[in-house]
Amino acid sequence: MSAALSSLKKYKPGARKNWLQLTAGVVWLGVGVMLISIASRWVRLEKLTTALLLVLAGILLAAAICIFGFRKLARKNIHRIQAMAEEKVCLFAFQSWTSYPLVAFMVALGIYLRVYSPFPKPTLAILYIGIGGGLFLASLSYFKHILRNLHPVKTET
Repeated sequence: MSAALSSLKKYKPGARKNWLQLTAGVVWLGVGVMLISIASRWVRLEKLTTALLLVLAGILLAAAICIFGFRKLARKNIHRIQAMAEEKVCLFAFQSWTSYPLVAFMVALGIYLRVYSPFPKPTLAILYIGIGGGLFLASLSYFKHILRNLHPVKTET
């Protein structure tokens, strides 16, 4: 059994920790932009005043989701990646393995809401802007951490 596992390890997509953090940041940023672009198609069909109110509500929701949820999760992921003993780990470890079922549920829920939801699309736009904006803003935590590691602050002694 251990021979089989060790032969499978050579197919593991290994990456250094900084690449895991970059992958996480790019994925979060990409999903955030995707959700915002879906919402923008729905908002675009509304009158200007309604569209502005929907976007404002979405931005407020995005700030709350970022501050109270996604930013904390991003920091937790950053610390988890930094604490890994190996320098080169599986590329898919940019997210904890326990988060993947949640991601699958959220994708399924998003598809369901877009296709079958009784809620009007402009109302859903608030949620999509909120989650998309929260992901977008929280992705900046990954990039900020990467930049700090590339250019550490020198302290004078």
